[in-house]
Amino acid sequence: MPILEVQNIEKHFGATHVLEDISFTLEQGQALAIIGSSGSGKTTLLRCLNFLETPDQGRILVNGETLFDAGDPATQREADVRKKRLHFGLVFQSFNLFPQYTALQNVTLARELLAQEAPDYKARRKEIHAQIEAQGRSLLEQMGLSDRAGHYPHQLSGGQQQRVAIARALALEPDILCFDEPTSALDPELTGEVLRVIRGLAERRTTMVIVTHEMAFARDVADQVIFMDGGVIVEQGSPDQVIEHPREERTRQFLSRYAQK
Repeated sequence: MPILEVQNIEKHFGATHVLEDISFTLEQGQALAIIGSSGSGKTTLLRCLNFLETPDQGRILVNGETLFDAGDPATQREADVRKKRLHFGLVFQSFNLFPQYTALQNVTLARELLAQEAPDYKARRKEIHAQIEAQGRSLLEQMGLSDRAGHYPHQLSGGQQQRVAIARALALEPDILCFDEPTSALDPELTGEVLRVIRGLAERRTTMVIVTHEMAFARDVADQVIFMDGGVIVEQGSPDQVIEHPREERTRQFLSRYAQK
């Protein structure tokens, strides 16, 4: 059974049809790269998966559980949104770190807030916080940032801030890790360090959905590639099928324009 099933998702903003009949599946441990020009609907799709936008049609399932069904109001209760978002870890284009918190505090904050809702929190407060801090330090070490735990965002490079953001997304142990153009806010010399981290996650079979403009990275890391244009999926398949040997003229034109840049 796929870990993620997206069925016939549609999204409108007024008269603008941003997503039309979007369907795909993702298996546990796979990386899916979504490519396409600006305005093709990639980010809106990612926001729908993270319940930052509400689709107008379609269904979203994780591990066989229906998280959203446009035809079922019971799946659309606002009170359930935060719980549903726990299935997805989202790394934004901009780093979105809290400037008043250290790198470690940025990583552990969400876990600490969730822990306060546990019935035994008061009795086990010190133990729980020690466990959360240990996990946060371990994640920063995975990101190559163990010596930056006490640094504030303004003391970190853009690449380091994005790696903190990745650690923060991993801290909640999501089923699926989502990236929205994770290198678009970085200088070229810092892009490589973030891509190396994501490449490492792929090697550890972390389930990921990656919106990216890095074609070589998508070709080398993704198990599946989706090319979107005008709010629809034009072509999907393996990197070899979509990037190396595209069948659709729109895909070929997009890749040709990208190669000329």
